[in-house]
Amino acid sequence: MTSTPVARPDEVRRHNRTTLLRLLHVSGPSTRATLAAELGLNRSTIKTLVDGLAEAGVVEERVPRPGRGAGRPSLLVLPQPHAAVVLAVDLQVEHVAIALVGLGGQILGRNSWNLRGRMREPDEVITHVLESTAMLAGDLGVSPVAAGVSVPGVVRRSDGHVHEAPNLRWTDVALGERLGSVLRIPILVGNDAELGAVAEHLRGAARGSSDAVYISADVGVGGGVIAEGSSLRGGAGYVGEVGHMVVRPGGRACYCGSSGCWETEVGEAALCRALGLPEDTPRGAILFELRELGRDPSEAARRLGEFVEWLTLGLVNVVNLLGPQLVVLGDLLTVLPEEIVRAVAADVRRRSLVSRAVGGTRIVGSALGADVKLLGAAEVAFESALDRV
Repeated sequence: MTSTPVARPDEVRRHNRTTLLRLLHVSGPSTRATLAAELGLNRSTIKTLVDGLAEAGVVEERVPRPGRGAGRPSLLVLPQPHAAVVLAVDLQVEHVAIALVGLGGQILGRNSWNLRGRMREPDEVITHVLESTAMLAGDLGVSPVAAGVSVPGVVRRSDGHVHEAPNLRWTDVALGERLGSVLRIPILVGNDAELGAVAEHLRGAARGSSDAVYISADVGVGGGVIAEGSSLRGGAGYVGEVGHMVVRPGGRACYCGSSGCWETEVGEAALCRALGLPEDTPRGAILFELRELGRDPSEAARRLGEFVEWLTLGLVNVVNLLGPQLVVLGDLLTVLPEEIVRAVAADVRRRSLVSRAVGGTRIVGSALGADVKLLGAAEVAFESALDRV
């Protein structure tokens, strides 16, 4: 008869400590009583954990602001942002943003720059990320303990190898290895839509939803999936290329080698065509046109009619395949007029068998705006960092 391994006391304490830190990191300040209830631990265990973390400077306890209730208020346990800092990098087609993010999700400092010409080449991007990180960390007086990087492409999660990022014209770039060799900290590289889904699940519109899909429509189109509360990563980390789902056989040629991909019908170029703008229109002008169009619902419905039909068709397929409770629209899709989003959501519910079966999949815009992938990159970095704080 095989005996069941028994965890050592130090392993149990370490596990409880990390779990408590993660709860504070994601949910914010909490009382000891609430921590005990959430974690299913007794109060003496919580006291030992909190006292140890406070002594190490990882948390502090503070009296909350005066309320109306009678009696002495319970102390709040607050995570200390500088106790653990990670580097977040959001690499997009037109620009790069970096941030140093503290425990609890607070952005301590950031920098960004545009990508043009040679600046898009891997060597240039990596050099600039390293230099900018060193300057920002020096200015803030902190040292990141891990890094997360968001990339618009197909990424191998095990080592951060970028198999292909077509809109950047990158192929087989050892991004994780190259950054890690200089920074000498754990580097987690992920697809941008996947990390967008992580951020929305932990801190945005999908908070509280155990099954959700994040759809990113930028120059390209991608998807991130939260299934039963966890990020769905697929074999070797390759998953979520919904932009290359064929929705229009015989349609426009796609760089992937197929034609009529969803990306060719709802990506940035397609949106420009629907708005009557040149396909190389600057992003700011596209956003301005969409916001202006939102003032006239009937005109928005007329001009965006075909675009909306392809968006709806793709979403019906996504919902039927994955059955999420919630779909979060990101990037350019967040600026679609509210009337358009409501009409799309109603049409998806009507045309999707799975949506009707689960009681109606909700479709909403991102709650995190332009920072969604930066925050997602920070969160995957914290996955490896919290058990070492």
